[in-house]
Amino acid sequence: MLPLWLAAKRRSDLNFCYRRPEIPAQRGLALKILTSWCWRGETGTVKDLSRSEIYLFKTIYFPNCCMLVVSGSIREMIGGNESCAAGPMPMSYLTCLTYILGEWTGVEDIEDYLSYAVYLLWVLFPLVAVFLLPGVLVILFYTSILLLHIYKRKNELKEAYSNDFWDGAKQMLATLWDGHGRIWHGYELHGAENIPEGPGLVVFYHGATPADCVYFMARLLIQKKRYCHVVADHFVFRLPGFKILLDAHGVLHGPKEECVNALKKGSLIAIAPGGVREALFSDEMYTIIWGNRKGFAQVAIDAKVPIIPMFTQNVREGVRTLGGIKILRSLYERIRLPIVPVYGGFPVKLRTFIGEPIPYEPNVTAEELTAKTKAALQALIEKHQKLPGNIFRALMERFQTQKKED
Repeated sequence: MLPLWLAAKRRSDLNFCYRRPEIPAQRGLALKILTSWCWRGETGTVKDLSRSEIYLFKTIYFPNCCMLVVSGSIREMIGGNESCAAGPMPMSYLTCLTYILGEWTGVEDIEDYLSYAVYLLWVLFPLVAVFLLPGVLVILFYTSILLLHIYKRKNELKEAYSNDFWDGAKQMLATLWDGHGRIWHGYELHGAENIPEGPGLVVFYHGATPADCVYFMARLLIQKKRYCHVVADHFVFRLPGFKILLDAHGVLHGPKEECVNALKKGSLIAIAPGGVREALFSDEMYTIIWGNRKGFAQVAIDAKVPIIPMFTQNVREGVRTLGGIKILRSLYERIRLPIVPVYGGFPVKLRTFIGEPIPYEPNVTAEELTAKTKAALQALIEKHQKLPGNIFRALMERFQTQKKED
């Protein structure tokens, strides 16, 4: 068996013409061998080919490839007087791939199926993208968890010599999340001077995700060296892998006694009275959904600390929910799990505004303090958020250098 040498000039020079379509299996094998060399622009040797495989080269013509060492019986099989030069059909790189795929799968007219698939991908890509982008936050959360595991393993021996084992990890994750907030949302924090030096209860409007609260905690730690604990919903403590993240950040489960004790120790705590219900079922009008919840006010009264209202501009435009579907609201009220789909992840401008603190008053009731806090938060929304919220306008605000006051 004589060797067959091939050399290709460049990828775009590859042309085909077919003479014998009745042997598709062998033709597919030859295409696999020849085109892999031609597309790489390399020279190689095909050894130990059978007679039928060598006969196959009679049906494929490469006008820009060199066929050398053709003699003897191979010359007879190729046929010295027969050539494919009469009418070679030029084919693009993608057309070559399409033909090879058709040969391997045995599907006729595979070009039509692929064209239809490409069209569907082009049409549906924006829709798929807006549902996949919120997954970036999930990836960041689990990246944080992975980094915490690495940090924990590396610093286990230093625990006895540190005031807080997680200090370094908190700084590391604050840098990670603050970097994401700066790059993706141009995140800004305004009014940090309104946060008292001592303990306090930060009450904020809950967006579709808690990303704005995480950005706030990260920026506060970096700028003010002040850490803020947060009260989370019960289901968060059941998420797989989240335990180490919650432990490192001192996330509170929410009992009043636990919050009061933390505040009496001088901690700063953030809470969204609307919780998951407000996150899922509020809308672009930024409706505050607290229901009859006033436990946070009683906590502030018992701990004798001020309440600090907080609102993040455009938080509803970054990620939105399908909470307007009534059946999803009914299902949530029955099982109390956040199964409402979210979409978005748009790089809108996010600005967090800290309002003036509501001081502790010994004679105020929980109902009165709840009403005061709700009014203060509503005032922040009306001052800093154009209603109804608009995604395009929020995107355009990324190009504004001054904060929008109205």
